[in-house]
Amino acid sequence: MSIVKRSACKLCRREKEKLFLKGQRCFTNKCAFEKKPYAPGQKAKTRLIETEFYTQLREKQKAKRYYGILEKQFKNYYKKALKKKGITGEILFQLLETRLDNVVYLMGFATSRAQAKQLISHGHMLVDGRKVDISSYQLKEGQEISVSPSSKEIVPIVEAKESGSSLTPPAWLEVDLDNLKGRLLKIPERDEIKVPINERMIVELYSK
Repeated sequence: MSIVKRSACKLCRREKEKLFLKGQRCFTNKCAFEKKPYAPGQKAKTRLIETEFYTQLREKQKAKRYYGILEKQFKNYYKKALKKKGITGEILFQLLETRLDNVVYLMGFATSRAQAKQLISHGHMLVDGRKVDISSYQLKEGQEISVSPSSKEIVPIVEAKESGSSLTPPAWLEVDLDNLKGRLLKIPERDEIKVPINERMIVELYSK
């Protein structure tokens, strides 16, 4: 399981975008980004010359932090997308969106992607009735995701279920929050993936 060893709030401030890395806190007025919507550091408010490379780099960093993955993993996703037929940027985000940890979060079984990773690594999630403990597991169309029967009453999952109204699952997912199960109806199109990131910038960066 990849671990990003930096304050989640500082990561949002660095990217000047709320990335919803701290679960329910991000939906309240306690969110640090609401109070300080600028990059951390003493020189944060000074004028910065934003070159083309800088803009491309920030989009890539934003994507990595949004999905909670490391550089090597992200580059491997790009290489995989490059080999497939179609628009590379769109395929890249389809691969990222259909990771098991991301889908568990979008279904409302966890309050953040970081918590989803932890729940998966501890064996609390099932795919088609079989335990999967790899957060990067690539889901396929039609697969069912559910919480293990023995894990339905653990505190993180109960809290996530109670706060499920904060997040509306996308149309490409079918979710039964009461029974803590759902299904990947289809691979999402780019316009169905609501992420604040310009994938074209990332493709241009890696193409150099």
